Amino acid sequence: MTLRSLVVLAKLGPTVLALRRDRRRWLKKDSSESDMARYRRNARRALGAFVALGPVYIKLGQWLSSRADILPKPYMDELAKLQDDVPVTPFEKVRPILERELGPLDEAFEHISPEAISGASLGQVYLARRDGRDVVVKVRRPGIDRIVKRDLRGLKSLLPLALRFIDPNLGVTVRAMFAQFVETMHEEMDYGIELENLQSIRRSTSAHPRIIVPRVYEELSTRRVITMEYIPGIKVTDVDALEAMGIDRHRLVVDVHKVFFLMLLRHPVFHADPHPGNISVDPAGRLILYDYGMVGRLDDQTRLQLIRLYVALSDRDPARSVVAMDKLGMLVPDYNRHVIEQALSLSIQTMHGRRASDLEVNVLMELVNRTMGQFPFLLPKHLSLYMRMATLIEGIYKVHRVDFTFMTVLKEILVEEGMIQDAYVSEVKEGVGRFVRSLADVIELAPEMRRFLDDAKSANARPARRTSSLPGFILGASVFVGSAIIYSAGEAAAGIVGIMSSIAIVAGFAILGRR
Repeated sequence: MTLRSLVVLAKLGPTVLALRRDRRRWLKKDSSESDMARYRRNARRALGAFVALGPVYIKLGQWLSSRADILPKPYMDELAKLQDDVPVTPFEKVRPILERELGPLDEAFEHISPEAISGASLGQVYLARRDGRDVVVKVRRPGIDRIVKRDLRGLKSLLPLALRFIDPNLGVTVRAMFAQFVETMHEEMDYGIELENLQSIRRSTSAHPRIIVPRVYEELSTRRVITMEYIPGIKVTDVDALEAMGIDRHRLVVDVHKVFFLMLLRHPVFHADPHPGNISVDPAGRLILYDYGMVGRLDDQTRLQLIRLYVALSDRDPARSVVAMDKLGMLVPDYNRHVIEQALSLSIQTMHGRRASDLEVNVLMELVNRTMGQFPFLLPKHLSLYMRMATLIEGIYKVHRVDFTFMTVLKEILVEEGMIQDAYVSEVKEGVGRFVRSLADVIELAPEMRRFLDDAKSANARPARRTSSLPGFILGASVFVGSAIIYSAGEAAAGIVGIMSSIAIVAGFAILGRR
């Protein structure tokens, strides 16, 4: 074990042990005031440990701050304070990197300021001038490659040890989260990937009147440097400045949700890091999006299942919600459907509150936090960035406290984009497919049924018309059972069709049997 690993263990070891105790107590739902004080105290210590350990651990703490399936809410609230705002490296140490990547700076730019306008954990940003226009130049911090490589390797070696001290049911979730974290860290270090992300989102949102995505200068961008147009604005959570500029903050909150959820549900790439530092507002109220290092991608099937989940929540249908969650991989194989439906029913009632209130914002987050730890929910790797995006967007709403209900806005998105029809068509196709497969299984039993009838007639020497209706009863019963299973699985339309078909089959054979 290296010296660095020992330092990390000394800093984070007490945090992991305290978290283990606090999480178990939190899930019992009987926390006292003294318990809450202890949670907050331990969470502040965790915050201090992440800051002291440097850039990689600051990023890890930011990731954990959006994970209601791992942390109690007091920990999430405290770690949400983690920012990438760290002291900048002097320009004298950055200049050689810029010149190695772009050539002489006096040829690349008409002017570049030696004072950084922002300093993040992985890079820092400078204001420059190119072709008479202001541009921003983001460059990797000197030596950050070595630091990231060292700390990710150390985290990987310490993960098995840490897993011994957390609840066993969190093992799969933590491993998936860590895998996604490592993958994203590597992507954020490569500004060539960020350039591609920016251009992809710029193309997909070009027709949206409420979004501004900066133009990138490809000839002045590499894996270590990215140059884009400078578009200043007011920070999305600067309430006083927004009020002074006359911005409608209710519409602003609605726009933030519509922009990011539309990206999620319609486009190949979505911005997965919408913290307040990455969103500004121009005088017309349009959203300016910065920093495209962290993006999420969903395949068409996952996106469709997510739409189905949202439609089911919008329809206040826990059974269909469970089906969609199961298909998204959010439930362990042996989950208790009834228990989960009850938990979702409570959540749906809160989601459909008449107004945005503490009940909707705080109680719901607490309910989800505890439910995800108490019931067999999982968060697959491919949905980690989605959860991060949704949590950060919720944080922006909390700052503004306007009259807003998420489900109302979500329903508008689903209706405007024709997604509700997509979800219903998918559900009907899937239900019919399951019904057809069930019917095929029944038909395969026909030869066995025929032999059974022949044996019965031979043994009892009964008239054919006495037994001619028996196949119908067996076939109808089989179809009825299969349809009932489909109906209970949330495929109501197909299940009802199947049940009606089973009744028709029985009635038809009964009539024929009397002739």
